[in-house]
Amino acid sequence: MTRLPYRSSPAQAVIAEGLEALRVELEIPSAFPADVLSESVESAARGPQIPPGSAATNIVDRTELEFITVDPPGSMDLDQAVHAAQTPQGWRVHYAIADVAAWVPPGGAVDLESQNRGLTMYSPDSRAALHPTPLSEDAASLLPNLERQALLWTIDLDDAGHILDAHLERARVRSRAQLSYREAAALIESRESNVLMAVREVGRRREQLEIERGAVSLRLASQEVISTPTGFALEYDESLPIEGWNAQISLLTGIAAASIMIKGGVGLLRTLPRPDDGTVRDLRRTARALGIEWPKSRSYAEAVRRLDPNEPRQAALIAQSARGLRGAGYEAFDGELPEHTEHSAISADYAHVTAPLRRLGDRYANECVLAVIDGSRPPEWVLETLPLLPRLLGRARNREGSLERAVLDLVEAALLVDRVGQVFSGLVTAVDASKNRVRVQLQSPAVVAYADGDADLGDEVAVHLDEVDVRRRRVEFSLA
Repeated sequence: MTRLPYRSSPAQAVIAEGLEALRVELEIPSAFPADVLSESVESAARGPQIPPGSAATNIVDRTELEFITVDPPGSMDLDQAVHAAQTPQGWRVHYAIADVAAWVPPGGAVDLESQNRGLTMYSPDSRAALHPTPLSEDAASLLPNLERQALLWTIDLDDAGHILDAHLERARVRSRAQLSYREAAALIESRESNVLMAVREVGRRREQLEIERGAVSLRLASQEVISTPTGFALEYDESLPIEGWNAQISLLTGIAAASIMIKGGVGLLRTLPRPDDGTVRDLRRTARALGIEWPKSRSYAEAVRRLDPNEPRQAALIAQSARGLRGAGYEAFDGELPEHTEHSAISADYAHVTAPLRRLGDRYANECVLAVIDGSRPPEWVLETLPLLPRLLGRARNREGSLERAVLDLVEAALLVDRVGQVFSGLVTAVDASKNRVRVQLQSPAVVAYADGDADLGDEVAVHLDEVDVRRRRVEFSLA
């Protein structure tokens, strides 16, 4: 299915006003309080400190390593810098992570505000940062050509990509380049970066191991609101291979961190239960109804990985299969392990440790890893907050999800407001027989909405745009 952006200039002012109203409605944090800003400026001026009670007090010099960062264009809150190279045993990955704990005094104004926020939350025209700009986009950020104190992961792999050893320490590092994904892809294509070529090889090996583990990969058509020189636009996101390889480095680090914390009996895990038998049975019935082969011997993970998003009926099953990935959460533990530790989509134990500038829990999880490696206990400020993190992060995730859905609804309505009466082509991705309506993924613009009428899952249909209400962020379609 062809996926094209749709842009509409007259709606831009409406979108801008609507986005601001949304943030107020959903209580998305805006400006930082004066005491939080003041403390962040003082911390940036003072320089990085060893956090109270931290197990890692020695700072090694790793500025000789040629780190690079790969992020969306314009990013300034750079959490990770990567270096990778081949070794006689296989591969060595160095992953430098912003040492946020070195800049945020426990119990201080910045710390308490970050607990209230939980996450950095993004809108097309702005972002509500987890930490103030003097830290998130300057002092703590792994910006290029600047020496930074960081948390340095060193992970050794065999030639197939299996983890042989993983270690975390504090280090001084210096990134050599800040690249966008397209810039990184071009350097790989021209073979001009040894580091990126190694990232590609490690990424490919980890992707293969992911398949062998039985991890789940849903190639869903993801809506994305972007800001362009001419205004806002809706597109279906299409990732470059480097994005997947770069993500594999982060996943690799999270898997290593979870293993260390589980062995040490203290930490914070990101978890996802496996789909229950009833959900899988329902999906098998849906596959049969769509005429898609799903042998009894084929697992849920293997079945959805084989689906082609460009084939209409298979794309419909992909959309339905997202039901198997519900229930993600966090598990904090100190002593007895939680009953459920696995992240089923990754098919491994997993932890968030690679984005502390943008995610609250990563700062605490990394301190737990440092303590386990040292054979000691995490600092008291970590142990006191650890049991609270699942609730704080869960609340932030819910708020983030509400914002993302509302932004999409707003932009869909605003970009369609002058197209009432037109007919669009799309794909049925869900059927609600009780209400005589279907969910349709339009080809262009990149809209996913419900339409009144009767059709079968996977049908390619034409829909008529009946009504648009921008204020209520609602569009109404019917099958044409």
